[in-house]
Amino acid sequence: RTTMKSLRFISAEAFVSNAEFARKSLGAVAHDLFPLLFKASYLLEQGEVIHDLVENWPLFDFNMGKLLGATLDYQEDLSHRTCSVCLESCLTGLRDYVLNQSSPYMKKLKVVDLTGIKDVEVQFCKCKKTMGRWARTQLLSKLCSELLVYLQQAQCNPGTFEISINVLIDLFVTERNYELVVQALLKKCSCPLKICCVEFRSDNLTLQKFFYIIKLTDPSLLRKLEIVHNVHLEMEHLEMLFNSIHFPLLMSLTLPARTFNVRRFTATDEQILTNIGEKMGEMTQLTELSMSFSILTGRIQKLLSPLKTPLKMLDVSNCFLNHADMAFLANSFHANHLETLDLSGHDIPELYPSTFFKLLSHCSSVLRSLTLEDCNIQDTHVNMLILGLSPCQKLQEFKFIGNPLSSQALKHLFTFLCELPMLKNVEFPVPRDCYPLGITYPIDDASLCRFDHQKYERVAEELNLILLQANREDVKASTPLFGSYDAAVQETNNELGAYLIKSFKETLEKFTTSFNKMS
Repeated sequence: RTTMKSLRFISAEAFVSNAEFARKSLGAVAHDLFPLLFKASYLLEQGEVIHDLVENWPLFDFNMGKLLGATLDYQEDLSHRTCSVCLESCLTGLRDYVLNQSSPYMKKLKVVDLTGIKDVEVQFCKCKKTMGRWARTQLLSKLCSELLVYLQQAQCNPGTFEISINVLIDLFVTERNYELVVQALLKKCSCPLKICCVEFRSDNLTLQKFFYIIKLTDPSLLRKLEIVHNVHLEMEHLEMLFNSIHFPLLMSLTLPARTFNVRRFTATDEQILTNIGEKMGEMTQLTELSMSFSILTGRIQKLLSPLKTPLKMLDVSNCFLNHADMAFLANSFHANHLETLDLSGHDIPELYPSTFFKLLSHCSSVLRSLTLEDCNIQDTHVNMLILGLSPCQKLQEFKFIGNPLSSQALKHLFTFLCELPMLKNVEFPVPRDCYPLGITYPIDDASLCRFDHQKYERVAEELNLILLQANREDVKASTPLFGSYDAAVQETNNELGAYLIKSFKETLEKFTTSFNKMS
């Protein structure tokens, strides 16, 4: 698919394609052409030109999302291209903007917004090397620290110290880049480039380090907080966090697995849960909440009823919800506003079929993404599922891997899915008849790949043919056996893998020591 380019954009491409000529000629370029030349340079991966454009940026703001998004001159959105060459050139150009004392342009830049960059699975840049969120966090922190050292050592123009640029960024901090980010945040006041954290994700951090760095980020500006995987945050720590820090603008909160476990609740724990609910109720902007893999049986109402703003996104996958929890969700004011819902890991047909369909009917007019993985949906439930999904005309994404459905049932379901006009992405299970007889669900990791691959390929082709015959080539259908693509996990999987091996080794050593003492 080719995107139309205006004559202005074609001219801009021609201008930047000769890097040496473009860099020499920038001094004669009108201010209002810089955004056009930036997008053309980004498309052609002209790193040196990108660097010089940013170094001499003549405007008040530099917003990556707007600069790379659809424009009148070129409709294609390039904000999902996290090209390493282009992004490194951008950030080093920003550092040199501060240091460049001979630029012909007056220094007007006040705000740089890097939050519009989107990390996706498939990259179209020629260099094929991406710079993800973790690496962007690392590089910006490094450049801020280097900039300060240089300014302290060199004889700089006094005007350099008056430069103050707010750099809006989504930070991603793990053990490996923690020290670098902390140093950059600690010296924020004296650095011309001021890191302003809009979204914060932490993984593989001790609680002590997490609590320290979250205070440095200026939580009053934070819109999204993701505490994931290897941050061992439990309920009492979450209460401490909410008691000690105010998050007035927080819109989205993701908590790590096992934050809550009601099976070992005491009276004190019940009070802590009540306090957490009340604190979340004070977050008037909060519309997205993810609490997967916690044990929340019978406590959803206590946690969510204090919220004054309806949730648009709720992930309670594998949270052991009971009928009372589902009834609360179906009847709550959140139900009419849910755009994204994940109820994976619950035996919906067995536990609360009518309550689930009531919830589905209430959110059907706004629902965009529904995930029902490992929900024991069988062939006999497909007609009921179709009935429930029929009003969901805005549904863009439906994920239901891990359900024991036959290839015949999947074909029946796909024929219906073609009728959902907004649908773009479907994640479907390996058909039950592709596995050996007697396979039990949910399927354990060891057995997950032990299916008839040739038969699966034939069924997948037939399902795609159903889409094709209904003129729905716009729908992507796939079976990601080990879960959907996660850019953040993909980028840091080496560090996380090393951490898991270390944890396993330590556990093994403790066990061996205990065993030896017993012997």
